[in-house]
Amino acid sequence: MKDTLEDIDRLEAEFKSCQNVLTAFGDEMRQHILCIMLKSECSGIRVLDIAQKTNLSRPAVSHHMQILKHSGLVKSRKEGTCIYYYLDPDDNTLGSLITLFLDVKKIMENVPDRSGELI
Repeated sequence: MKDTLEDIDRLEAEFKSCQNVLTAFGDEMRQHILCIMLKSECSGIRVLDIAQKTNLSRPAVSHHMQILKHSGLVKSRKEGTCIYYYLDPDDNTLGSLITLFLDVKKIMENVPDRSGELI
């Protein structure tokens, strides 16, 4: 039981460290934007181009892009007056997320079967 409690405490800390990327992935529009970015050129895509493909306003797309940047999934570069966003996830960002999901799976596999206790 003690090991399980320590595992759950560690899991809570992992959830907290992955909060930004979970927030980024948790929104349907940001998922759509990530898919648009995966289909675009490696050199990046502008907010205006994403806005046209999503029917969102430029400010709305900019808001989503800031969340994606803050999560560590997206980076940007400026060329003249244009800002290009591109996918370049930090190894740590995706690695922490993978570890989180593997730990959730491990803990859930060790939870006792409670299906007979349903009311």
